[in-house]
Amino acid sequence: MPPVPARPLATPLSPHALRVLLLGAGELGKEVIISLQRLGVEVIAADRYANAPGHQVAHRAHVLNMADPQALRALVELERPHIIVPEIEAIATEELLAIERDGLAQVIPTARAANLTMNREGIRRLAAETLGLPTSPYRFADSLAQLQAAVAHTGLPCVIKPVMSSSGKGQSKVDRIEDLPRAWDHAMAGARVGLGRVIVEGFIDFDYEITQLTVRHRAADGSIATAFCEPIGHIQVNGDYVESWQPHPMRPTALAKARDFAQQVTADLGGLGVFGVELFVKGDDVWFSEVSPRPHDTGLVTLASQWQSEFELHARALLGLPVDTTLRSPAASSVIYGGVEAGAVVFDGVAEALALPGTDLRLFGKPESFSKRRMGVTLARADDVDAARRQAKAASACIKPRAA
Repeated sequence: MPPVPARPLATPLSPHALRVLLLGAGELGKEVIISLQRLGVEVIAADRYANAPGHQVAHRAHVLNMADPQALRALVELERPHIIVPEIEAIATEELLAIERDGLAQVIPTARAANLTMNREGIRRLAAETLGLPTSPYRFADSLAQLQAAVAHTGLPCVIKPVMSSSGKGQSKVDRIEDLPRAWDHAMAGARVGLGRVIVEGFIDFDYEITQLTVRHRAADGSIATAFCEPIGHIQVNGDYVESWQPHPMRPTALAKARDFAQQVTADLGGLGVFGVELFVKGDDVWFSEVSPRPHDTGLVTLASQWQSEFELHARALLGLPVDTTLRSPAASSVIYGGVEAGAVVFDGVAEALALPGTDLRLFGKPESFSKRRMGVTLARADDVDAARRQAKAASACIKPRAA
């Protein structure tokens, strides 16, 4: 018999409704909201700015500094959600721990997972020092002087990141000692919270990088099971993804290691839902990089590649419903950047992009455009990954944002 949701689904906006609060309402949160609403869930979306993508589709929307513990608790006490879903890192996660401990709401996957993964130090120490997973050599630094000492350990080239940031913000690759002051300043400018601390990672000569989407869900007997999507390959520029594809071919030994590492990390973090586990691969060797306890930006490709996208999987898993990670078709995604600094944009070339065989499109609806802000993504299905990548990139090249 199928697993039973922890709380029955009911009519939204009624006294019996299941209420879910998303903390962060960007493009990934928007897709999670849509998936939840298709299952009859009442959704409240919070973000730091008005008219965020998820605000536009939620039942109710709030604007607040989610890193402010008092503001966060006030929102929870106002809305009384049954479930809280963190969608970004910049959240007062210590307050989430208190909210969960006080029984105000269930945090997905857990408040501990949100707390550990918002800080690269917490998750790196868990993976390398507690679980013993292979990672790049690393050190942490609180000043430029400590950064210089850290690089003496990790060597050059190295990658420097704020311990708390997202989407590659503040990240840089350093090849020369004289570039360290610039990298430090860049990291400080890109940090969302936790200003003043960075992780220094020795560079790994890898063949490719993957995201292993890992789903913790309730099995038919009520136990928690782990399911895996096919590996997602991707290209990042300055830590920010620009295209992804699925499936990425892997040697059987490397795939088995990747899934073993992903299972170990996600089992330790606990809870239910989708985790985006990032790994480096060279031949049969695999290194753990990072994990996000939520759908991953590279996983936007699953909107075209899987029968249930990562967003549908997340919604189903957190509700205790059955999941299906089956691949539908090889597919790829390609990012559409704003290209202009503007309060609003018009997208030219949409019809031309969608005229290409097998293509689809998501425009995120962000209220403001920046030159390098992700404003949308093109998707393409094809008989093989290479053809899908060509189509996705051709489609994104058709679309030209301009100031409205």
